[in-house]
Amino acid sequence: QVQLVESGGGSVQAGGSLRLSCATSAYTYSSNCMGWFRQAPGKEREGVAAIYTRGGRAYYADSVKGRFTISQDNAKNTVYLQMNSLRPEDSAMYYCAANPSWDCGRWLLSSQARYWGQGTQVTVSS
Repeated sequence: QVQLVESGGGSVQAGGSLRLSCATSAYTYSSNCMGWFRQAPGKEREGVAAIYTRGGRAYYADSVKGRFTISQDNAKNTVYLQMNSLRPEDSAMYYCAANPSWDCGRWLLSSQARYWGQGTQVTVSS
């Protein structure tokens, strides 16, 4: 059974920071693309950031560029999302995902994935 285990969500004031973690198996980690998507109530799911796990190239949604950083730890089969300068509009359920894609940037726009985590809530208050 594929598992993507997220952690690190919580509540923070605007301007604050949070770091999300997503740990998985070596098999799932080898899926090429891992990333983070988010969905706020009443809104469609959107891609936030993705990383090509075999090379480390990162991709970001325009709304988070310069504020969020995705990174990886190959030894732990874990992907992180460092979120700085958080805004109330960043509030959402954040999902870790993995997909056997070769174009992680295009995958980020698709909001579709073979493997999903359960999600972790991020709430940013003004």
